[in-house]
Amino acid sequence: MGRSGIDLFIEDGAYTTLSSAVVILVVLTLLFSSTAAIWSMSRAGDTQVAADSGVLAGANVVSSYHTAATVVDASILSLGLAGFATIGTGLVAVLIPGAELAAGDMVDTGIEIIKTRNKFAKSASKGLQKIETALPYLVAARAMQAVSAQDANSVTYTGTALAVPRTSESDFVALEGSEISTDAIEDTSKDLERAAEELQEASEDTAKAKERAWLADCGRSDRDSVGSCSCMWERAKRLAGLLGDQNPHYASSITWEPQVALDRARAYYRSRLANEAPLGSSVEMKAESAARKAFYTYASVEVNRAHITEDGNRVSSYIPLLPRNSDEVRATELYTDAAWPTSINGGKTYLHYGTGCPNYKKGTPGGLASVSAYDGREKCNKCHFGVSSLGAVAAPSTSIENGFEYHFDKFKDAMEDYIECRNKELELERRTEDEADRAGNVFDQAIKALSGERPRIAPPGRNGVVALAVSGDMTSPDQLNSSFNTAVGLGSRGAISAAVLAPDDATAQNNVLSRFFSTLEERSGGVAGALDGVMDVWGRLLVGYGDIQGSADELVDEMIDGLGGSSGALGSIASWLGDTVSASVAALGLEPCDLRLRKPVLTDSANVIKSPGSDITGLSKVQDKLRSIPLGVTDPKALCEALDYQVERTISGAVFTLAEIPLPSGGSIPLTIDVATLVGALGGGS
Repeated sequence: MGRSGIDLFIEDGAYTTLSSAVVILVVLTLLFSSTAAIWSMSRAGDTQVAADSGVLAGANVVSSYHTAATVVDASILSLGLAGFATIGTGLVAVLIPGAELAAGDMVDTGIEIIKTRNKFAKSASKGLQKIETALPYLVAARAMQAVSAQDANSVTYTGTALAVPRTSESDFVALEGSEISTDAIEDTSKDLERAAEELQEASEDTAKAKERAWLADCGRSDRDSVGSCSCMWERAKRLAGLLGDQNPHYASSITWEPQVALDRARAYYRSRLANEAPLGSSVEMKAESAARKAFYTYASVEVNRAHITEDGNRVSSYIPLLPRNSDEVRATELYTDAAWPTSINGGKTYLHYGTGCPNYKKGTPGGLASVSAYDGREKCNKCHFGVSSLGAVAAPSTSIENGFEYHFDKFKDAMEDYIECRNKELELERRTEDEADRAGNVFDQAIKALSGERPRIAPPGRNGVVALAVSGDMTSPDQLNSSFNTAVGLGSRGAISAAVLAPDDATAQNNVLSRFFSTLEERSGGVAGALDGVMDVWGRLLVGYGDIQGSADELVDEMIDGLGGSSGALGSIASWLGDTVSASVAALGLEPCDLRLRKPVLTDSANVIKSPGSDITGLSKVQDKLRSIPLGVTDPKALCEALDYQVERTISGAVFTLAEIPLPSGGSIPLTIDVATLVGALGGGS
C-alpha cells in the first residue's frame, strides 16, 4: 500500500507527471511568498533610509553654519591684520624717500580697512547670534524636507531631526566688543610724516653742502669735460707733487668725507714748507720766499689744529681762515709773533725778512720783532718787508683757480654751511626718532586688540543630530498578490538615526575657506572672480588663516622689504621702525586655526542622546515619541512640539544674510542662507 503511494511519484527511476506538478506548485508558492517577504522587509528598510536621509540633511545645516561662522571669524581676523599690515608698511614708507608719496595713502587705506573690519565684526556678531537661535528650527525643517522627499508608491514619510543640544554655548563677546580705535594711529602718522618731511629736506641741504665741499676738494679730475680740472686734489698734485695716499681722489661725495680734505691740506703745507726755496738770488726773491715760508708754517700749524667732530648729537669743527690779504694777516699770529730780525740804520730801526738782507748786515742788529710793531712805519729799502709781504703770499693763490688756497677757501665756506645743515639735520633726526618711537608704540598698542580671545563657535547641534521618521500603513501591490499567497499588510513603521560632525583632513583644496569660495563662485559667478584683485594683502591672510600667525609674519616682512632700502638718517629710522612693526605682529602669538571641514557621519543614536547637554530623554522614551509622530505634518515647529522639543522660526524671508564680507576695493560678498530652500516648500507655521 505504501509502495503504491510512492509509485505515484516514482516510475522506473524517473519522476511522474504528478510529482512534477507538485514541485512546480511548491516552487511557485515559495517564490511568491519570498517576494512578498522581500517587499515587506524592503519597505521597512525604506523608513530607516528616510531617517538616515533626514539626519544627514539636518547635520548638514549645522555643518554649513560652522563653515559660515569660521569664514566670518577668518574674515574679521584677517581683515584686521590686513589693515595693520598696510598701516605698518605705510608708516615705514613715510621714512623712505621715493615711497613717501604713497605712504599717506597706505596708512589711510589701512585705517579704512580697520574701520570696515569694526563694522563687519558688529554686524557679523548679530547675524551669528540670530542664526544660532534659528538653527534648531532650520535643522528640523531641512530634515523634514529630506524625509518627505522619500515619498514613493503612495507611501508617506514624515520625520524631522533634533539638534543636540538645543541651546548654544557660542561666545561672540570677542566680536561685539572688538572695535579697534584708529584715532591715535591717524594723529601719529601725520606727526611722523611732518617730521620725516622736514628731516628729508634737511638731509638734502646737508648733502648739497657736502657735495660743494667735495667739489672743492676733489670733485674734478683731469678728465673733466668742462675744461677746468682745478681743485685741492689737482693743485696738490701739480704744485706739491703729492701722489697716492697723501693725495687720494674720490669719485663721489657719498663716499668722500670732509676729513679727507683736512688730511690733504696738512700733507700739502708740510710738503710746501719742506720744499720752499727762493725762486732767484735777488733780495726781493729771498724776501718773498721768507714770507711764503712763514705763511706755510702758519698754515701747517692751523690745519693741524683743524677738526670736524660728530658725537652723534652735534657736529663741532674748526677750519682755519688762511689770510688772503694784509687785513686778514693782521687778524693772525703772523701779524703779532715777534719772528723777524731788526737793525738800526742811520738812527732808524727797520724790519727785515731775515739776517741775509744787505741793510741788516750794514746796520746794528736789533732784536726780533713782529710785523705789527712796524706796521705803518718806513720799510727797508732793500727787502721792503712788512705786513704787505705776508699778505701778498696767498692773495693771488686765493683769488684765482690756480691757487690751492682758492679751493681751500671754497671748501671752508661749504663746510660752514655743512656744519649748520648737519646740526639741524641731527636735531630733526632726534625728533623723527621720537615720532617713530611714538608711532611704533601706538601701532603696538592698537594691534594688540587682535590678540584677544576669538569667538567660540559652539552652536546647537554641536554634539550631533537625532532624526525620527515614520511611514503610514500599506499593503503589497497587486502584482505581488496571487492565489499562491495572500496580500501583505504593513502597519506604520518608525526609525531613529543619528549623525555627528566629523572633521575631515584639511588640504589646500579641501578646507573651510576653499570650500566656501568654490561654492561662492558657483553661486555668484563673477563675484568670486573679483577676488583676484582683492587677494593681495587681505586675501593672502584670509587663505592663510590656518596658520594665521605665520602668514601675517611672512606678509608683513615681505611688504616692508618690498619698500626697498634707504641710506642716511631716514634709512636707519625706517629700518628700526620696520623691525618694530614686524615684532609687534610676531608678538600677537595667534594660534593656528582649525580649517577642517565638518562632515556628517552616521553614528549610534545612543551616543548623541546621552551626550553632554542633551535635552532628549532616554532611548525608550524617544521610541515612544517616535510612535506619536502624526503622518503628513508639514510644519517643522508643530512636529517638534509633538516630540516635546521646542523650536522657533526666528528668521523670515526667502534669504537671510548672515553677514557681508566687505572688500577693501569696494563692494562686499554676502554670506547668505537660502531659507526658502529649507522651509519655503514646507508651508506651516512661522
